Amino acid sequence: MSALSPTHLYREIHEQPEAIARVLQTQHAAIAGLAGAIRAGGVTHVVIAARGTSDNAARYAQYALGARNGLLVGLAAPSLLTVYGARPRFAGALVIGISQSGASPDIVSVLAEARRQGALTAVLTNNVASDLAREGDFVIDLSAGEEKAVAATKTYTTSLAAIALLSAALHDDRDTAEAEVRGVPEAMRRVLAGAPGVIDAAARFAGISRAVVIARGFNYATAFEVALKLKELTYVLVEPYSSADFLHGPLALVEEGLPAIAIAPSGRMLEELRQLIRTLRERGAEVACISDDDPALALAQTPLRVPLALPEWLSPFTHVVPGQLLAMGLAAARGHDVDAPRGIRKVTRTR
Repeated sequence: MSALSPTHLYREIHEQPEAIARVLQTQHAAIAGLAGAIRAGGVTHVVIAARGTSDNAARYAQYALGARNGLLVGLAAPSLLTVYGARPRFAGALVIGISQSGASPDIVSVLAEARRQGALTAVLTNNVASDLAREGDFVIDLSAGEEKAVAATKTYTTSLAAIALLSAALHDDRDTAEAEVRGVPEAMRRVLAGAPGVIDAAARFAGISRAVVIARGFNYATAFEVALKLKELTYVLVEPYSSADFLHGPLALVEEGLPAIAIAPSGRMLEELRQLIRTLRERGAEVACISDDDPALALAQTPLRVPLALPEWLSPFTHVVPGQLLAMGLAAARGHDVDAPRGIRKVTRTR
C-alpha cells in the first residue's frame, strides 16, 4: 500500500470511477432534457464561464461539442461584466457555468446576465444549492461527494463526464456514443490499478524547477489540467502547450534535461505527438509519455502506460489520471502536504 493512501487526495483520485458512474446514472435525464432544449432553442454556439480546473473542463467541451456535435464553443471572459461593466450579447447561445462550489461571483454574473437576456443556461456544479445553480435553467449535479483535498480531481473528471454525456445525447448515433461513455469508469479503474508505478516514477523528477506538458486535440484540456496539478501541488513552474503551438516558438525552450510530459493517446494526433517526442529527445529533453501506444511509450525515458484505450474523444478521462498521480507523487517526494498546498483554498471567490 502506498504511503500516500491515507491522504484525502489519494482517496479522491481513486474515487473518480465511482463518482463518474454516479453522474452517468443520476444525471442522464437532466442532460437529455438539456439536449432537447438545445435542439428546440436553435442554439448556434456555446459560451462557458469557469475558472481554474473548471476552465480546463471547458477546454474539453470545445473539442467534444465541437468535433462531435458541430457546436462552436468559446470561453467567457467574466471580467468583461464584473470589471468593465460590459454586457456581451448571448443571443443564440447556450451559456454554461462550471464550478465545483458554485460560489464565485464572476461566474455567477455571466450566467445571471445570460439569463436576463433570455439565453438558455446550464450549470455543472457539485453544490446544487449554490448561487450559480440558481441561475441555471438546467442544473447538472456533479455528484462527486465531498472533496476534502484542495486540489480538485473528482470534480474535474465528473465535469468531463457531464460534458461527454451531453455530447452523446446530441450525437447522431446517440446509443453508440452513450455506450462508449458508459465504458469510462471501468477504463479508469484499470488505469488506477497501475497507480503505484506512476507514483514511484515521480521521484525521478523530484529536483526539477520547471517543465512543460504537451498534447493536442481532445487532450489539450488534459495538458492544462496536468500542468495545473503540478503547479499547485509541487510549486514547480509548469507550462501547458498544444503540440502545434509548441513548434511556433516555445521549442526554443528545449535544452538538455528539460522535463517534458507528452500526452499521446491513440487517435488522429498520435503521429504528431510521436514526432514531437522524437524532437524533444534529440534536443536533450527528459520526456515522460502518458499513452496507450507502445511506439510512443518506447520513445520516452519515463513511459506511463494507459492500459485500456477508449475512443479518442474519451481519452482525457484515462490520460489525466497518470498526470494526477504524477503530481501527487512528485509533491510527496518534495516533502509537500498533498492535501493542503500553500497559499490556496478549496473555494476561491473572484470578481
